[in-house]
Amino acid sequence: MPETHIRKPLKKPMQKALWMVLPLLLAACGQNKNTTLNVLAGSELKDLTSIFDAMQKETGITLNLQYVGTLDGVEKITTGDPADLAWFSHGKYLNLVARNKVVQQERIMLSPVVLGVKHSKAQAWGWLNKDKPVTWDDIAQKASTGELKFAMTNPSASNSGFTALMGLNAALKDKNALKDFFKGQALTAGSSGWLSDAFVQDQGKLDGMVNYESVILSLNQSGKLTERLDPIYPQEGIVTADYPLMLLNKDQQASYQKVVDYLKQPDVQRKIMELTLRRPASTDVPLSSIFPNALLVELPFPATAAEVQNILASYFSEQRKPAHAIFVLDVSGSMGGDRLSNLKSSISNLAGQDTSLTGRYASFQNREKVTFIPFNSYTLPEKTFLIQSKQDNFEIQNYINGLQADGGTGIYSALRAAYDLAGREMQADPNRTYTIVVMSDGENNSGLDLSGFENTFQMYPADLRQVRTFPILFGESDDQDMNRLASDTGGKVFNGRDSLAKVFKEIRSYQ
Repeated sequence: MPETHIRKPLKKPMQKALWMVLPLLLAACGQNKNTTLNVLAGSELKDLTSIFDAMQKETGITLNLQYVGTLDGVEKITTGDPADLAWFSHGKYLNLVARNKVVQQERIMLSPVVLGVKHSKAQAWGWLNKDKPVTWDDIAQKASTGELKFAMTNPSASNSGFTALMGLNAALKDKNALKDFFKGQALTAGSSGWLSDAFVQDQGKLDGMVNYESVILSLNQSGKLTERLDPIYPQEGIVTADYPLMLLNKDQQASYQKVVDYLKQPDVQRKIMELTLRRPASTDVPLSSIFPNALLVELPFPATAAEVQNILASYFSEQRKPAHAIFVLDVSGSMGGDRLSNLKSSISNLAGQDTSLTGRYASFQNREKVTFIPFNSYTLPEKTFLIQSKQDNFEIQNYINGLQADGGTGIYSALRAAYDLAGREMQADPNRTYTIVVMSDGENNSGLDLSGFENTFQMYPADLRQVRTFPILFGESDDQDMNRLASDTGGKVFNGRDSLAKVFKEIRSYQ
């Protein structure tokens, strides 16, 4: 017969001990429970992915990051976005407009926003002489004469550009000095990452870049530069991004604190410094020797939200170089119905219909030229507007509403017409920033093909080849050709299939 095992009941002292230990075991299991926190974040935090992965393994907390610009993020939060946390390069503006939305905040890492200048230029101008500190006025003077051509992100879309603009307004009180400074801006972008990549591509034509200190130092280590960039720390000071992690959802207080505690550990702070070249927020971690031994003077941030908005408005309408934006728009037969309606409403938003905070700065600005080149089988007559009042925006809306869909799709003949126009305009008015946007919902089936356009493009003068094209993917447009076109012209592809209006708004950061 098989052997039978009979379990004897536990003795009472052992039963009592088990019931005492069980809650502790359950609590320990709860600590490792997986939690996901939704975070509105600056795109520059993508370089912390390995840190987040390690944190998830140790704490069970996953950060689901949605990347947005400063103003876009602030607008989402003030209008009730359900995010648990916000994490931008700084939280000063958010605290001005929505202090009641921020439950708690803790700075995690530091990176001053500085001007990186090619070593040969900095040396020739005496900007490396410690006995004669550089001032922002010195920089503005070099920019105004054309000796300093620099890249900087759009302050309405990117945290680095926004931070830099606030600092510049504190340092350069004279509006003429601000205009002089921005005469040197030769490249703009909607993100600091794309700006960095574009700078590498065009480094032979640029002398410097306004960006985070971490980006400048990373580029110097990348092996992509023909000449290193020297970070310049002007005498009046700079604005430092301190990357505060902000709690928005009070119900996630415990998880938020776990994230902060993990990120503030000395070993993690050291890893962040080594990985991203941002300075540690913790004073327990010694600063790496890679950081320049410069005294960091902090410039004041505006005291009110109204002051911030006035600074932004002044930048777009008075200080920056005026733009000439050329839109090459598909009005072929396949664009009929909802597609043409979406296009019309997207352009109308840029002509003043979008009154949101971000829409205000994405709209066509005072002094700006805007040209529309519609096309179907043929390139249709162009129409140019100079923005000087609200009436000009009304006229744009009336013009766009009059477009009708018909015929085939001749993308590259229309694009050639756009470059021909840009060439003529650049000769007549070289002090503008020129960009081209091309939107089509189908494959090219009329006129010049892509190879033919590429051959024509290579024959253009060097300054005209610097005009970037930003293609929009829509409907059945050819993804491969649009990506090739962006690569040819130094532009960037945008996907408008989910929201054409959102993409047109985003592209404005690059114009």
